[in-house]
Amino acid sequence: MKVEELKSKVFIFLGPFGTGKTELSMNFSMVRKRMGGEVALADIDIISPYFRIRDFVGILEEEGIKVILPPLHLLHADLPIITATVGGYIENEKYEVILDVGGEDDGVAVLGYLKRFLDEVDYTSFMVINTKRPLYRDPESIVEMVERLSRKGRVRIDFLVNSTNLGGQTEIEDIREGEKILSIVSERMKIPVGFSVVPDFVKDVKGLKYDVFRIRRFLGRIGGWAYENHS
Repeated sequence: MKVEELKSKVFIFLGPFGTGKTELSMNFSMVRKRMGGEVALADIDIISPYFRIRDFVGILEEEGIKVILPPLHLLHADLPIITATVGGYIENEKYEVILDVGGEDDGVAVLGYLKRFLDEVDYTSFMVINTKRPLYRDPESIVEMVERLSRKGRVRIDFLVNSTNLGGQTEIEDIREGEKILSIVSERMKIPVGFSVVPDFVKDVKGLKYDVFRIRRFLGRIGGWAYENHS
């Protein structure tokens, strides 16, 4: 799957905690912005207090990306007002919108507030999966999670994303193992794997089955972007 060829009004990144979906959504936003056009990146993760897009607003705005954040006093509040501005950008024909959604049931529930907006546009959704996370290391648990979060968020899942990683200790074999597991999930669920996420410090990508989306990590240092078609 070539990221540059995707045609949607909205791109949704969701998945459990610890998958790397926030870093992925930030890198993805930079790719799309450098293709031309107006891009808005919405942080609607109202659950996680840790790595957040709000910490990198300056970097993203320097790239020309509009960053949409919930008000600080609503950071942990499950309220419709959090997504009101996001809905406005979805309705705005000028912008392509990228959603970084919180993990687990409570996080994806925010998408329910956006359903009436999403029903009116073309969207592409990515379920981001890290097979090194304790609860999602086998096909059965991953299938259950994908079905549960899709149902809770009231969105279809268009692509699985192999974001298998161990942070700065990630090796190519970890990514290969993730591909093997997600290949089984993909076959069972009839949902294609869009690409494998590969950090820039992993140089050798030989033997990977899926296209490679390279990222520079924001957690700990400033990042950028690169994409490789690895078919």
